[in-house]
Amino acid sequence: MSQAPHAEFARRLHQALDLAGFAPGRRRTGALAESHGVSRETARKWLTGLSLPELERMIELAIRHHVSFEWLATGRGEAEPEGLSVRDAWLKYGDPEEARLLELVRTLSHKQRRALIDLLDTP
Repeated sequence: MSQAPHAEFARRLHQALDLAGFAPGRRRTGALAESHGVSRETARKWLTGLSLPELERMIELAIRHHVSFEWLATGRGEAEPEGLSVRDAWLKYGDPEEARLLELVRTLSHKQRRALIDLLDTP
């Protein structure tokens, strides 16, 4: 049995992170962990092909890093498909301020998101 049973997924994840502008090297593990609210160990396992994210987390990875879910999960299709994708459909018809706010929130670290939630959730 291979030491990295999910090596192809890890390769695609690295490619998605390259496209998203994540720093290469050792800092990538910490940045991925913080960005997605998981432990460094979990992020390390994804990046080395030792484990796969759960379905909801895989969808989140694809959406956040603007790659096709099918490509990230299976390797089929293109990483960055042409035309309107499911992740973009609501933006076409939604409130532009809401879309901008969501984009800004996606750039925050887990700690920053938590602080923002606490701030907004205060009566």
